[in-house]
Amino acid sequence: MLKKVLIFLLLNVSCVLYGQQLTRFAVVDLQRVYTTYFNESRAVREFEERSNRVQSEVDRRTREIQELRGKHAEAVLQDHQSEANSLELRIQRMTDALRDYYQTQTAILERQMAQLSQSSSFRSQVYDGIRRIAESEGYTMVMNKSDPNIIWFSSTIDITDKLIQNLRARN
Repeated sequence: MLKKVLIFLLLNVSCVLYGQQLTRFAVVDLQRVYTTYFNESRAVREFEERSNRVQSEVDRRTREIQELRGKHAEAVLQDHQSEANSLELRIQRMTDALRDYYQTQTAILERQMAQLSQSSSFRSQVYDGIRRIAESEGYTMVMNKSDPNIIWFSSTIDITDKLIQNLRARN
């Protein structure tokens, strides 16, 4: 009877130890994967070009408004009231137009970036890459590093760099 109890206890302990060895976790920084991977893609280059064009236009319009403000200040100093009023009205219109342009373009750029990072083909590539790494290295669970429920993790379980290399190798 004692022999059976010892065998039972040994089996239970070995099952617990075996179970602990099989449970391996990994984390991945999906935001960094998106940023790194996309920085090398044509879609991101197009996004950056559009972003640069918008910024150039904002800068150009801002310079125009600043020049008009200088002319307005001159007109006020020279007591040309009608010219000052006209310039003030023009400055206000241009400022409003610039604000509307900036808000519209920013919204477009934000939507474009969201579409880039939410692309189903890219997402499937990422998740397929995670699956391959997890299966080859024996991870039973991979979590997003930015998950607020993760309190702490060791950098040894971070597979972000491996995933980025895996995605680069596939393209």
